[in-house]
Amino acid sequence: MADADIIVIGSGHNGLVAAAYLAVAGKRVLVLERNAWHGGGVVSRELTLPGFTHDQHSMSHIFIQGNPLLENDDLGLKRKYGLRYVFPEVPMMSVWEDGSTLPLHRDPAKSAEAIAMFSQKDAQTFLDMSRQAAMWLPMIQAGLYSPPMPVGASTAMMDQSPEGREIMRTMGMSTFDLMEELFEHEKVKAHFGRVAGENLVSPDEKATGIGAYVFLGFLEKYGFGVALGGSGSLTNALIACIEDHGGAVRASAPVREVTTSGGRATGVVLDSGDMLTAAEGVIGALHPHVLPDMVDGLPADVARRAKRTHITDAACFTVHAALNGPLKFKARNADGSDLSAVMYELMPARYEDMRRAFDELRYGQMSPTPLVGVGQLTQHDPSRCPEGKAIFHAWDYVPYARPDGRSWDEAKNAFAESMIAQMGNYIDQIEVLQFHCDSPVDMERTSPSFLRGDLHGIATTTYQSGSHRPTPDLGQYTVPGVERLYLVGPFQHPGGGVFGAGRATAMVMAEDIGIDFDRIRVN
Repeated sequence: MADADIIVIGSGHNGLVAAAYLAVAGKRVLVLERNAWHGGGVVSRELTLPGFTHDQHSMSHIFIQGNPLLENDDLGLKRKYGLRYVFPEVPMMSVWEDGSTLPLHRDPAKSAEAIAMFSQKDAQTFLDMSRQAAMWLPMIQAGLYSPPMPVGASTAMMDQSPEGREIMRTMGMSTFDLMEELFEHEKVKAHFGRVAGENLVSPDEKATGIGAYVFLGFLEKYGFGVALGGSGSLTNALIACIEDHGGAVRASAPVREVTTSGGRATGVVLDSGDMLTAAEGVIGALHPHVLPDMVDGLPADVARRAKRTHITDAACFTVHAALNGPLKFKARNADGSDLSAVMYELMPARYEDMRRAFDELRYGQMSPTPLVGVGQLTQHDPSRCPEGKAIFHAWDYVPYARPDGRSWDEAKNAFAESMIAQMGNYIDQIEVLQFHCDSPVDMERTSPSFLRGDLHGIATTTYQSGSHRPTPDLGQYTVPGVERLYLVGPFQHPGGGVFGAGRATAMVMAEDIGIDFDRIRVN
């Protein structure tokens, strides 16, 4: 008898989503994780001091809120397995050293009121943008959680209507060009330009303009979900669902090889040498650069195209700190109260400085302008730390390899301290008890999906998007030459971030093994 019906390599949230759907469908599922903890990029750990829970990677769940997994609660993660979210009124706020702020509210009228402090014209333009984002959202959303439409068919469909052609134009534009077209005030332009940075790219990068509409549409319809207890609460709920339906999730079980027989995936070999068999197939979070080395039988051209996929130039550097008390921003709300948001973007004085910072990263240089973002989720979920204390999660962008030749292991603490010092230009009170920092090298060590510190697996360029992500060969979550091997991970459509994209992988596998996916549901 096989060890499982389905073996899943990696316990990142995408693999767990796929595993949970198939476990609920009645399949014996075994998930294998190389780390001692589960969750991949959706994990909460005590990285600093006991009692302080930090989200090591993702800290808010945005795009997964529109996934039927949560919107319809397909698997009962919310009603049965304890997953709970809060949705703060201000998901994102830009903060400048001069004390000015620009919040994006879930209520577009309130956002427009804030923008009007800079430009009345821009406030009206924003309301038009908000309406357009809401109009486009259903079509965009429909393609995020299922296998992507072929690129040619998608293009032909959009080219048949004025609205479709407008979307195509926006999809080709850079965020910078779009902001120049829409807004007049530099800080309003910079505020939306910073959104592109959260996708690890410059606002000058072509084909990023549509991201502003997608971001705004989701922000206003769903908000930024802050999982109570930490980002890893999503991981915990998925594991509970899998185990409740007879599946198993094993830690400290690194996989070195996918076994095949007769052109079909049959199981895996662990680093320990143990062989495990799968009766119906294997699902793997196998980065395209690693895939050919782990799977025999890939056609040479498929392997070549997988290995040549491009990694993002800008990698992430994160700092997690246990604090003696909450952060106190120098800027205040109009009524004098403390600022409150999920994400605070600490903005440079000039929009041009932000753009040039990404230019330096393109050349492998350290940015001369810090682009620090901060989250203080204990504002919204006090359960993450002892009473009266707080935590922060800060990030900036750096090259994977330092241009000065120093290793990140040697230099990372000093860089983390420089980020905290930069925060001091915006924040009066930062009482750090202890901090933990992750360089791009640490990111790669944490998860093989984060190759060279790219949290999206591979770059989110047009030629690596949709059904061409990561390559046209692999864009439908299957592997040519190896039947019953399926792919999950940030390097598959729709890309990096918490989308719950393993649902699409489960859809493809369910069809292959004769399961009606639409009937998979926890009652």
